[in-house]
Amino acid sequence: MKKRPTILDVARHAGVSKSTVSLVLQNSPVVRDTTRRDVEKAMAALNYVYNRSAAGLRGAATDLIGLIINDLRNPFFTEFAASAQMAFARKGYSTVIANTDEDPDIQVQVIDSMIEHGVSAFVISPAYDATPAAFERIERAGIPAMQVLRQIDPRTDVFPFASLDYATGGAVATQHLIDLGCRHIAFIGGLEDRPITLERRSGYNQVMAEHQFKTTHLPGRPSRAFGRDAALELNSHHKSINAVVCFSDLVALGMLAGFAEIGVQVGSDFRIVGFDDIEECSLVYPRLSSVRCNTALFGEDTANAMLDWIVDDKRPPDTQRYKVDLIARQSSLGA
Repeated sequence: MKKRPTILDVARHAGVSKSTVSLVLQNSPVVRDTTRRDVEKAMAALNYVYNRSAAGLRGAATDLIGLIINDLRNPFFTEFAASAQMAFARKGYSTVIANTDEDPDIQVQVIDSMIEHGVSAFVISPAYDATPAAFERIERAGIPAMQVLRQIDPRTDVFPFASLDYATGGAVATQHLIDLGCRHIAFIGGLEDRPITLERRSGYNQVMAEHQFKTTHLPGRPSRAFGRDAALELNSHHKSINAVVCFSDLVALGMLAGFAEIGVQVGSDFRIVGFDDIEECSLVYPRLSSVRCNTALFGEDTANAMLDWIVDDKRPPDTQRYKVDLIARQSSLGA
């Protein structure tokens, strides 16, 4: 007996993804007319018949996106996730969001669960120290997946990577402080040897080297508690340092609190630049200078790139980095 054509056969014949064929079968409005016609021609050529009842029994959920985030407690990642989710929703897609809390074992669990529930695609800001098993599961399932903000799997030809131009951000922040007359500038925060720490520090290191200034790095977790402790440490043991580029805004906000405790006036006695430009930067006093990563726009662009992939088979670039810029406020400029 001749084998009945499958949805994969239709996808190959039309030159599109399986997800695109599924969307056509559901009469999704996000599919372009030209793509829809190509799929319909392929179905006619293959005599493909869609079994809607069987599809329902399989629990197919081609309009569901898996969004996996390493730390939703961090406002930076929360803003990214919210923006991506809203962009998917505007195109008729639902999003299931999971927080791994930097635990690679939980990451594997949620990936397995989402695969079982039939997600059409993954957008993952992965936990560090993840084993290859997590992404191997996705590859075996044949589900499109993007790595964002952190690259764990080196195979960007399989799992495209999108992030922000952190190195330029570190350089711009450092040059800003030098232009204000600072010469003894430290980089505060970030766990040593983590790629994102190295990226953000690389711009700082480059600019300091160009000016032949000494570099200083106090590593630590990107938290307010660490930032407060770092402010006290600098005041006690690094008196010559009068400005810092912080790994993140959370570290910088902690430093504001620490300096307030000991009576150091930020913006005049000491200058601070954060990184990410979360909403709180413009609300605290003194208002915090920060490298703006435009997380909301990045989240929206990431969602649209994934939709282009699964709907129109337009794959994202292997690697893409988005522009950042500096927002100077009172913590570096003064009152």
